Amino acid sequence: MRCLLLLIIFVVLAKVTTAEPVRKLIVWGVTLGPNDKGQTDVVREFERRHPGLKVETLMMGSGGMNPQKLMTAIAGGQPPDVVYQDRFTLADWASRGAFMPLDDLIVRSPDFKVSDYYSSVWAEACFEGKVYGVPWMADTRILTWNRAVFREKAVELRSAGLDPGRAPRTWSELLAYSKVLTEKNPDGTLRRAGFIPNFGNAWFTMYAALNSAQLMSPDGRTCTLDCPEAIEALEFVRSCYEVLGGAENSDRFATTFRGEENDAFFTGQVAMKIDGDWALAGIARYAPKLDFGAVPPPVPDDRFAKHGRFASIKHTWTTWAGGFAWSIPRGAQRVEDAWEFIKFVNSFEGRMMEVRHQDDLNRARGQMTFPRITAHKPTNLASLRDFLPKNANLAAAVKLHSELLDMAVTRPVSFAGKVLWDESNRATDAVLHGELSSQEALALARQAVQRVLDDREVANSRPIADLVTPTVVGTLGVVAALILVASRARGAFKGRRARQEAWAGHLFAAPWTIGFVILSLGPLVASAVVSFTQWNILQSPRWVGAKNYQDLFGSDAATLGKAFYNVFYLAGIGLPLGLVTGLSIALLLHSLNRSKGFFQSLVYMPSIVPGVATVVMWLWILHPDPKIGLANSLWSATVGDWFHLPSPGWFAAEDWAKPTLVLMGLGGAGSGIVIWLAGLRGVPKELYEAAALDGAGPWRQFSIVTLPHLAPLVFFNSVTGFSGVLQTFDAVFISSGGNSAGPNDSLLVPVFHLFQNAFNYFRMGYASALAWIIFAVVMVVTAIQFLVARRYVTEESTL
Repeated sequence: MRCLLLLIIFVVLAKVTTAEPVRKLIVWGVTLGPNDKGQTDVVREFERRHPGLKVETLMMGSGGMNPQKLMTAIAGGQPPDVVYQDRFTLADWASRGAFMPLDDLIVRSPDFKVSDYYSSVWAEACFEGKVYGVPWMADTRILTWNRAVFREKAVELRSAGLDPGRAPRTWSELLAYSKVLTEKNPDGTLRRAGFIPNFGNAWFTMYAALNSAQLMSPDGRTCTLDCPEAIEALEFVRSCYEVLGGAENSDRFATTFRGEENDAFFTGQVAMKIDGDWALAGIARYAPKLDFGAVPPPVPDDRFAKHGRFASIKHTWTTWAGGFAWSIPRGAQRVEDAWEFIKFVNSFEGRMMEVRHQDDLNRARGQMTFPRITAHKPTNLASLRDFLPKNANLAAAVKLHSELLDMAVTRPVSFAGKVLWDESNRATDAVLHGELSSQEALALARQAVQRVLDDREVANSRPIADLVTPTVVGTLGVVAALILVASRARGAFKGRRARQEAWAGHLFAAPWTIGFVILSLGPLVASAVVSFTQWNILQSPRWVGAKNYQDLFGSDAATLGKAFYNVFYLAGIGLPLGLVTGLSIALLLHSLNRSKGFFQSLVYMPSIVPGVATVVMWLWILHPDPKIGLANSLWSATVGDWFHLPSPGWFAAEDWAKPTLVLMGLGGAGSGIVIWLAGLRGVPKELYEAAALDGAGPWRQFSIVTLPHLAPLVFFNSVTGFSGVLQTFDAVFISSGGNSAGPNDSLLVPVFHLFQNAFNYFRMGYASALAWIIFAVVMVVTAIQFLVARRYVTEESTL
């Protein structure tokens, strides 16, 4: 028996030692969950055909890929093997050398046919003549309209000369239909919107495409964002919002929208919308009986009539197509395995396997299946043939999405694509909120994009920067200067015993000192060096001199000025209110005789709650929708009901955004309660008694006794409070989802601006320069506070 057991152990160990090691293929940007049977089965089939290979998938943030994590992984030499990336950003990543070209792999794969892909979609995955990704989905946009709402407003539509039996075809018709279908409450808020340009998935890019606006020159070196066609498109978007009572009114209305079966389009809150084919999945699952129609997005009147510059166009209808692609990052460990994976999931066999297996799951759950529109022509044809929904409305919508791919356009292929996208949306926001005209806003946006385009040309002509040498020399120089100052300080150590004690003190402090020099002082000096370069982390930095500082105070002065205006607004209003609130609470607690400890703990408790949790709680309390937000629920039941005043828009409204941030800050006023109470306890009681004998009342006693003795605390809280306000970031980032700085940049603050440039655009030199500007502002304001403090902080008032 013992010999048999030893034999079994020997066989098992031999099998383990001779087994082929498992190779891991890391795929970022996708996740395989219980609802993703089709994609999961394709991955498992790929593993079955490649023994010893294990595919590990990981979702890296919304939109498929978190740029900061991806950049860090590539720069650190540990990238994933495959990335599922938004196609319009491929040129940006490729320009930094982040992704490897796939041309050689495609040439070596005779079974891979480029002709199987739609030309416009394939072109979006290319940059400077090379292929950097294989397109996957191709999400075209169409207009869907709620027939029930059209029937409900049939009489009004006919009175306006409109046909309730069809959707609008032109921009003028779209405006006319929207005017009739839009309904408002007595207080001017929206009850129903006929059409919201940015509800669904349209954006300014969609309307620019419909008007044949060329936002970039053919060679990709010149931004033409303020071309006449783009200005016309933006003016049309503005006109659509005017019908709704303005962008702020529309934004407030949008906060009441729900998801799933309570989607605003399903319930008739919005009569028409432009959206991608993924929206059909929601209809199939949550509103299969919805009576809706699908038509191409309405086009400019001249395009529909083929007049003027549209006289010779080939297609009357067009749309905007986006989507994702499979790419291989630079430095990937398993390039060949990665390419085999990309080929299989993009093959006709792999794609159809995904559709069939997903259909099996849906049928088992009693759900409807509809094929997603892909960038692969054979897959689309087969899917429409074999899996077209039996629901006539859904079938017509799916067919239309597919048909429009032949005439679809994509966003401009450019390494400045992300900046182009953000700046065009910022321009749209400025126009919709009445800050700038369409021409002015787009001109400013064009200048911002052009700077990025020009910076690349400038950097390529500049010498490569050596960051290590000046950083080391600068750090050692600062350390030497500090040592020199310390050695010449007044009261230098004299005597043997004093010197021994000093050396012992330095020895014990050495771990902190070394850590400070390496982890704090070194990076501080490095950021100063980087501020004179142009650097995107993946490529060698280039010396550009003071250009980053020139841009901050020159071409970007308006943006920088707005960021500092917002933060000074928060400091000028929020900081005094915070001081007054904190001191008032302290005075109240100081006057208590019983349960003082309990109330002190209660007031101080919010300050120990993590900042993110606090912001999330406030976002719930101050949600603009009265059905969700506690504050607006109380408002609607009181002030709104009595005086018919609309509830505050909070973060969703430009005029309310900064006051809302101030209000949130007051919630942490109790954090300084310990300091205030210590100061109040340090005021001599004899002074109150003397003031009372002189006839001073409570307010007089506070002004001549309490406040002068608390002057050092007021000064301390002012200095630290301003520094904290200038570092405002988490509330802005969380409230906006990290995508924007509130309506019309109403919450744009310097640190958020720094974050966007450093970790969204990877302009490390520019961000470093901005960091030093922020540091300089802190130093100047602090120096001013010290100078002013001399007048009201005296030796006698020091506790």
